Amino acid sequence: MCSNLSKYFAEFIGTLLLIVMGVGAAVLAGSSIGFLGVSLALGLTLMLLAYTLGPVSGCHINPAVTLGLCFSGKF
Repeated sequence: MCSNLSKYFAEFIGTLLLIVMGVGAAVLAGSSIGFLGVSLALGLTLMLLAYTLGPVSGCHINPAVTLGLCFSGKF
């Protein structure tokens, strides 16, 4: 069973990777890879994170979802 600290760290790493990969693809290579490339970068990153972080923290990734679940007592 995972401790709360490992869950929080997994959510932090997941959010960080999603931002770096998705926004990085859009900002650094958006003009050359187009909308399809950016959407594939975001989608494949999210899929990878769901498979790797899902068992640890539930893989909410979006901090707004995590805070909403935390405030409602369902996290």
